[in-house]
Amino acid sequence: MRLRTTGAAVCAVLSAAALAGCNRGSDAAGGRIGIDLPRTDTDFWNSYQQYLEKDLGHGGPAALPLSNSQNDTAKVVADVQALTDQGARAIVMAPQDTGAIAAELRRLGEKKIPVVSVDTRPDEGPVYMVVRADNRAYGEKSCAYLGRKLGGRGRVAELQGDLSSVNGRDRSQAFAACMKKRFPKITVHELATDWKGEAASAKLQSLLAQHRDIDGIYLQAGGAFLQPTLALLEQHKRLRPAGTEGHITIISNDGIPDELAAIRAGKIDATLSQPADLYAKYALYYARAGLAGKTFAPGPTDHGSTIVRIRNGLEDRLPAPLVTRANVDDRKLWANQLEKTP
Repeated sequence: MRLRTTGAAVCAVLSAAALAGCNRGSDAAGGRIGIDLPRTDTDFWNSYQQYLEKDLGHGGPAALPLSNSQNDTAKVVADVQALTDQGARAIVMAPQDTGAIAAELRRLGEKKIPVVSVDTRPDEGPVYMVVRADNRAYGEKSCAYLGRKLGGRGRVAELQGDLSSVNGRDRSQAFAACMKKRFPKITVHELATDWKGEAASAKLQSLLAQHRDIDGIYLQAGGAFLQPTLALLEQHKRLRPAGTEGHITIISNDGIPDELAAIRAGKIDATLSQPADLYAKYALYYARAGLAGKTFAPGPTDHGSTIVRIRNGLEDRLPAPLVTRANVDDRKLWANQLEKTP
């Protein structure tokens, strides 16, 4: 990882593990970390919270009690202001509406409070580091997988996320551009859902009523869309095992345990594993680094990703592997490492 160090702390030049040891159980560099969770209505974000709590419970950085903004931008702002009032000197957030958080980011910037944005890249306002996967790659890889599986022909339903979110836009734009360029004989039906499972189910039901010849489905968020989609297909007797006649090829994004189980069962074909474990790990890592006065520069990291410069800061783009029947049982996948709850 390329970095420039300040004289603030010896810990700033150490590895992530060593830095964690330096800050263990203490207010690193004279401050605490405030963490706002974006929502608890999807398995992906619940897993992210589980990893955060696990890291914090094992003697990680000093942090205030977690807040939850419940997919409400006004509540993000209120939560973050409450956290800074309580003494947070670094903030971890995941704003779902990436265009509406700019004023709060500017306020935090004026107070010299570093902000780590997880999974989403704010459109404006200073950020210390964005921790996310390459969401354009999600759209491109999903397009490539469906295009190959369908032999370059057919009809595909795309359950899009919230297009006010940079993630929804990145995945949708990349998927559309790839389909237009590489698979022009595939018809794509774009169904905007605002990341809501009930909206996805309703729009997919209407599409299936109009077009019985749907060959593929792209789920931009398995945590929100997987179960409603499978339930609907089963209701319409369209949920047929992979490899059998009439099977609808499905690729998803998230990599939650339910998606892996669906791949094993032949209900869906693939997913892109969005690294909930690494999101938690490196959100805390960069928050600690911000408290310690560490600075970074674009380039490859020591954890298999690349830091790139964005117009309002830096972004660490973490890898998101494709998961199919061939590698669904790989123990390196975060969803295969989660402890089962009774």
